[in-house]
Amino acid sequence: MDGCVAVLDVGKTNAKLIAFSPDGKTLGQLRHPQQVVIQDGLRVLDVDGIANWLEGALAEFRARLNVGGVMISTHGCACALIADDGSLAAPILDYEQEFPAEANAEFARLAPPFSETYTPDLPGGLNFARTLFFQEWADPTLARRARHILTYPQYWVWRLCGGLASEISFLGCHSHMWRPLAGRFSSLAVARGWAEKFPPLRPAGALVGERDGLRIHNGVHDSNAAFYFYRSLGFADFALISSGTWVIIFNPDCPLDRLDPKRDMLANVTVDGEPVATIRFMGGREYDVISDQARNEVSEAALMQAIAGDQMALPSFAAGGPYPTRQGRLVGPPAPTAPERAAIATLYVAMMMARSLDLVGSSHDLIVDGGLANNLALCAALAALRPGQRLYRNTDAEGTAMGAAALAYRALGRTSVFPRQVESVEPWAPPGLADYYARWLERVEQR
Repeated sequence: MDGCVAVLDVGKTNAKLIAFSPDGKTLGQLRHPQQVVIQDGLRVLDVDGIANWLEGALAEFRARLNVGGVMISTHGCACALIADDGSLAAPILDYEQEFPAEANAEFARLAPPFSETYTPDLPGGLNFARTLFFQEWADPTLARRARHILTYPQYWVWRLCGGLASEISFLGCHSHMWRPLAGRFSSLAVARGWAEKFPPLRPAGALVGERDGLRIHNGVHDSNAAFYFYRSLGFADFALISSGTWVIIFNPDCPLDRLDPKRDMLANVTVDGEPVATIRFMGGREYDVISDQARNEVSEAALMQAIAGDQMALPSFAAGGPYPTRQGRLVGPPAPTAPERAAIATLYVAMMMARSLDLVGSSHDLIVDGGLANNLALCAALAALRPGQRLYRNTDAEGTAMGAAALAYRALGRTSVFPRQVESVEPWAPPGLADYYARWLERVEQR
């Protein structure tokens, strides 16, 4: 149990290494911007670039911090195929890679029904079973050459210590690989021979191996780590709004038969194997598109100007989400300045969150985690759009990494090590906000 835990958190936009003490204090953080490499015409994750950065980052942390273990959390929808000689049998594809129509049509004929996997049909590689199918479709020798299939967090475990493991929250993350209600591999995974290539399941946080005196813990799906974190703090009846490139909303009170696969609704599987209703949209990406990458602090005056001028954004500005067939557009007077664009983007994401919460029947407390928790105007506007629900935000905004670290400490026999770094958000309801949202909803639902 000696030493702190360093969490390698690999998101879609950035990779981070964050060190946490046993009592939940953040001791240090290093960041590395994500890269996508084009290889043979395909979008490939730059795992070597991350690995080279990680070597230096771990060395720096070990020089100035008492690091005793490494835990991993990653974004979903990526997997690695390992050959007999320990090399990658194929590159690790980025989930935004599109596949040929012929391959998609063949996969559609094989994919299990929603009632089995609670996995919607998502674009590109957002169902990583589709990625595997495409890779085997494109290279008929691959199925024979690939000895192990590793989900993305477990790839990093393997790369760090050579240990082989699988983990339930990633397998159950809109993959078409898992049957959440039955707790076993899907019919597709069995029929394709994939199930037998996954290493044995290990709990998230379990010790898998060592490297140079560092414990290597079994990794976890990022937003599931955040969901575990708030449960470990004692929150019970709540919906989690986990934000980053994606906004992912977990509502354990929503019955699974309410889920609509055409609106990017699905069942995630928690680290303890529990199915939980989820809805998603690419809110961080959409915010950047609408705001033109604006990083201005959003003022009440700018929000009120957007509301008064009926300046708004209509979905969708990225793949997936509850309006996947819509093409995003701006309506109302043009927004030439960065503060105006940031205000429109803030209101858009707040309204998309509110609408998504309606779709999953949320009525209890709300917790906003991740990068968008730092947008106080967004959180306050969302609180106003959800009257009767208390809204909290993580003031550190790193619930994913905190949850991953808490899982590692749980495996070492330490529980509830983190303080409640959440604060209540007061609603901000300027004149006209309710009518603005009503007009937005009417436009969105009638398009």
